[in-house]
Amino acid sequence: MENIYHYDIIAKAIKFIKDHYEEQPDLEKIANHVNLSKFHFQRVFKKWAGISPKDYVQFVTLEKAKELLRKGQSTLETSYNVGLSGNSRLHDLFIKIEACTPGEFQKRGKNLKFYFGEIETPFGSAIIIETKKGICNLSFDNLSLEKIKSEYHQAIFTKELQSNGKLVQEYFKNWKIPTTPINLDLQGTSFQIQVWKALLQIPSSNLLSYKDIAEMISNPKAVRAVGSAIGKNPIAYLIPCHRVIKSDGNMGNYRWNADRKIIINSYESVKL
Repeated sequence: MENIYHYDIIAKAIKFIKDHYEEQPDLEKIANHVNLSKFHFQRVFKKWAGISPKDYVQFVTLEKAKELLRKGQSTLETSYNVGLSGNSRLHDLFIKIEACTPGEFQKRGKNLKFYFGEIETPFGSAIIIETKKGICNLSFDNLSLEKIKSEYHQAIFTKELQSNGKLVQEYFKNWKIPTTPINLDLQGTSFQIQVWKALLQIPSSNLLSYKDIAEMISNPKAVRAVGSAIGKNPIAYLIPCHRVIKSDGNMGNYRWNADRKIIINSYESVKL
């Protein structure tokens, strides 16, 4: 009986969200519509859908935005029509990619210098690893640093943030888009680089599916390969793999913990 009850609640909530997404209803408004406290409703909805009600509102909003953009509307016109405040909600970090293949990266050999440091973010402590060309790794654990030290044991590692690392640190501190591009020094196959570049096109506070990304790179049948490339993304947050979810609306896995993925998307929907 309890599962049927929850289904009725969720069905009613989803219909309300789809009918009122332009108003960007908050948790309390949706909870009131289904006659539950917002705390109880949050738990019920997340258990059923795998994402928060706020995230689902953003998902529905994005689907409508894509429909309007396909019809030729401008991004500004679209943002207002789907209930967003304007282009600032569709804006993101200013990223410049310096990409190279694993072989090209390896050729730098013993002359390669890595710089690293720990920074604080709203999502926990993060480790930044960078070269003079740009950031090559941003992770919410120390495993990436140990892996790179193992792979490039002849390289020089210095605990000191360089210019790009400092830009990221400043961004998380003030939440202001840097006026200077943040350079990324990416190591990956041409397909991986293509997928990671596509991720940079996902606006803040919006969610896309793996299928959407495959279509963005004009390879709609490569959904599984896209998922694999996203799973190997070496740069958390800056390359926003956290904005990719399953086609059924489930948040899905995340290299740095599935709960952190939900937290990041929820935070973006409020802050950005």
